[in-house]
Amino acid sequence: MTVRAAIACLIVAASATPALATPLVFNSTGTNGRAASVSFDITGSSLKVVLTNTSTIDAMVPIDVITGVFFMIDGPGVTLSRTSAVLTAGSSVTLGGGVDPGNVVGGEWAYKGALSVKGMNHGISSAGLGVFGPGDRFPGNDLHPPTNVNGLEYGITTAGDNPATGNGGIMTPLIKNSVTFTLGGLPSGFSLSRIVAVKVQYGTALDEPDDEGFVPSPGAAALLGLGGLLASRRRRA
Repeated sequence: MTVRAAIACLIVAASATPALATPLVFNSTGTNGRAASVSFDITGSSLKVVLTNTSTIDAMVPIDVITGVFFMIDGPGVTLSRTSAVLTAGSSVTLGGGVDPGNVVGGEWAYKGALSVKGMNHGISSAGLGVFGPGDRFPGNDLHPPTNVNGLEYGITTAGDNPATGNGGIMTPLIKNSVTFTLGGLPSGFSLSRIVAVKVQYGTALDEPDDEGFVPSPGAAALLGLGGLLASRRRRA
């Protein structure tokens, strides 16, 4: 097959395949048993973000608990709105913590765009971190004091957490497993390929551990690889 014919075949294959597989999933295994998954998907004009603590360790200290995710959207500025924050199916709240009807936990989580934090420009968090204030909260009632997003409460604990163990710093309602966030206002034609970097935050301060060792799911990586192959073929032609 000639180079020109190979390019034509690749173009046909690319046109028959979405620009990027959805959802776009980033997985990471951090240090000291920490592990997380962040999934991005598009529903209409909304971006759905699913943040999951996939670690199997027993959470013993605050830095075992996920309190936020920061991500980079490349290209022209994107302004998003806070639509909802709900427990992902199969998730629960420990130590008798409550939820709003429909498993809504928005009053305990916040979103903010146009950031410049750790190289990222968008962020979601259950802790203030010196970044998020009361006006940044998702819709919902305050489920545990304080009323502002502050401290560890309603952070995401590990799949293997035993609420009866750990130091006093984690004896507060925590979410076991995962939270699904919906952000409205995506521009027309938005592609998940514009989400180029992710960092998960642990603990209650920006100088506590974060994890940026995320890699995209195999399907997304394969499609990104196809784009690189196309570019290489064009240069050689």
